[in-house]
Amino acid sequence: MSIRTDIKTLLAENAVTVTYIAQEMSKRLGKSISQSNISQKLMRGTLKFEEAKLIGEILGYDLKYVRKKDN
Repeated sequence: MSIRTDIKTLLAENAVTVTYIAQEMSKRLGKSISQSNISQKLMRGTLKFEEAKLIGEILGYDLKYVRKKDN
């Protein structure tokens, strides 16, 4: 799965809009983040790890590296 699909799924499961995420990111970072900016980054696949981590925090999730099990 792509980060776009993962985040869109989490947004839908939590009934949260990209607009809300942009507003919360703006508050936490102290700079203006637009809904369009987040949407474009998701579409292009250019969302930074720190941005994805912040989105997760806003939604109440932690991003973690998990070792794959050997097949």
